[in-house]
Amino acid sequence: MNGDDIVAVISIDVNSSKNEIYLSGDIKALQHNRFAWRYARDYLQPVIDGDCLVIQIGDNDTATLLTKIHNMLVKYGFEEAKSDSSEKVLSDFFEEERKFSDFSEKARHIRNNECDISDFQQFTDAVSANLPARSLYPLQLLSAYHLAFSQNACNFSVPGAGKTSIVYGAYAYLHSLPIDNPKHIDRLLIVGPLSSFGPWELEYQECFGRPARVKRLISGLSKEDKRDYLYSKTPAELTLISYASVVSLKEELGYYLRYNKVMIVLDEAHKAKNSSGGVTAKAVLGLAKYGSARVVLTGTPAPNGYEDLYNMFKFIWPNKNVIGFEVNQLRDISARNDESRTQRLVNNISPYFIRIRKSDLNIPPATVNPPILVSMGEYQQRIYDFIEKKYVQAIIEDGPVDLSSKFKAALTQARMMRLMQAASDPTMLRTPLDMVIQDDEAPAEAYQAIDDSDVLKSITDYEHLETPAKFVAVKELVEKIISKGGKVVIWATFVHTILGLKEYLTKSGIACQELYGAIPVEKDAESSTQEDEIITREHIVQEFQSPSCPYKVIIANPFAVAESISLHKACHNAIYMERSFNAAHFVQSKDRIHRYGLKEGTETNYYYILSKDSIDETIDVRLSEKERRMTEIMESMPIPLFDNVSDDLGDEDVKALISDYVRRTKKS
Repeated sequence: MNGDDIVAVISIDVNSSKNEIYLSGDIKALQHNRFAWRYARDYLQPVIDGDCLVIQIGDNDTATLLTKIHNMLVKYGFEEAKSDSSEKVLSDFFEEERKFSDFSEKARHIRNNECDISDFQQFTDAVSANLPARSLYPLQLLSAYHLAFSQNACNFSVPGAGKTSIVYGAYAYLHSLPIDNPKHIDRLLIVGPLSSFGPWELEYQECFGRPARVKRLISGLSKEDKRDYLYSKTPAELTLISYASVVSLKEELGYYLRYNKVMIVLDEAHKAKNSSGGVTAKAVLGLAKYGSARVVLTGTPAPNGYEDLYNMFKFIWPNKNVIGFEVNQLRDISARNDESRTQRLVNNISPYFIRIRKSDLNIPPATVNPPILVSMGEYQQRIYDFIEKKYVQAIIEDGPVDLSSKFKAALTQARMMRLMQAASDPTMLRTPLDMVIQDDEAPAEAYQAIDDSDVLKSITDYEHLETPAKFVAVKELVEKIISKGGKVVIWATFVHTILGLKEYLTKSGIACQELYGAIPVEKDAESSTQEDEIITREHIVQEFQSPSCPYKVIIANPFAVAESISLHKACHNAIYMERSFNAAHFVQSKDRIHRYGLKEGTETNYYYILSKDSIDETIDVRLSEKERRMTEIMESMPIPLFDNVSDDLGDEDVKALISDYVRRTKKS
């Protein structure tokens, strides 16, 4: 630039009362600079008011917007003239950033177990006094201390690590602080799946030694009742709500959070991870700014990619960019497996999350018994061989596996489902697939493409010809376990199997109880009557834990109850009668009986019942490989990125089935 060049000057002013930023001066020069004006239009969205540009601050941070404007002007060669108002905003901003940096460094030291000893002891004493019925183990105490210090944190510990107890430990401390203390918390709002409600209530009683004063905002309550409750002056200490319900109660929840000092807890927070603007995720994020403390709980924070983390850290620090990357950048890091940027990401967020691994829990090791191979009966074998030949050959004829096509993926899933059903009980083949598979996104024509008319002729009378071999094998194993004084949970994929097995075991003199999606969660006491009394999931689990329980067997579906429910205090045996390719559900179901709190010397047993020479054997091998990989990831990575390891059905699963089929048919 020579001495004759004139530099365009842009003045910046801030009107805090109107929540607006004004740009004045050589605005025409700014508009004539194609790149600068495009940036301003896209990211600042100014309104032209005479010779001035007006930028609405809205929910944005003022200092962040000023920084963006500053960077734009410098980049495109403009001179910036700051007003006193903008200088003060930036000065306050940098002071706030300095304080936050100091705070973050202390949080990092705490999560690394580099605590101030006297401060930690004071916290420990307060927790002991205010959590009278539960003693937290050292890593739980550290996690609770980290949460109580920061008040805004993520806990990515594995299932069974006691995340609920950790939250109650931090809450007990913060609740015990004087009311005029800025960190004091007086209430808890738990946002989670319906299956988590009972465990939160039960854990409260086991931690505090008294029942919680609790309110469930569930479908049994009218919108008016929910609104009245959230607007009331004396809401319960513990409020429970599902993710879906948040959407319809955004305003009421905002009021409740503004007028109470509430710790908001997102349980199983991966359900709110949608970073593409999902309605539920957006509604949940909208609550964050009103919370006095914010907690995120999930053992699988990034099942598909690091972009899953974005909403979680946006929730705990809505006005800070603690993650340091935008969503598209996080997707790129996942796609490229960029180690240097991954490390930078982990460093950015490390002060704000904590993890307890399975190996940290010192749980007595479980025994995985060798698979029990069961020979199918004559009729079942004939039916299975018939449909396996039909469907596997159809998959082979379709050419290379391509599950990126929704139609082809649904068609392949349907064929796999039929094979799984035939390997357990061919009677299930009479039920149309669209009644078995609940997938709104899958094309309906894919299920209609499965023509079972010829198969149906073979299975019409199956249930009158023989009992499925797996039923017999399960009964014999259950009898052995019960004869030794044990209880057992039997996991099955299909509701038909759950109901059929219950009927078969009951006729054999074995009392049992089913536990699957159709079993309701407990209704709020205020919305139910004595005549309305029904068996709920919570009732079943509590009764099962009792030594006087009339049944020793629960038959459960991992899709419905693999999260949040604990059975380890009463049950140390699990029989898997059916399994799908979904490793996440499988691993979660195993954790129902293998969790922190097991006494030394407790023996936990897993038994797998497989139909010989069937898809069951393929699933067994694939799940073993996926579980090994998942465990390796969970133990070695600070942020577990499964990269579809836990998916229900993948290309490698289909290839493995084809390979096993070819191998078996060659032998015969």
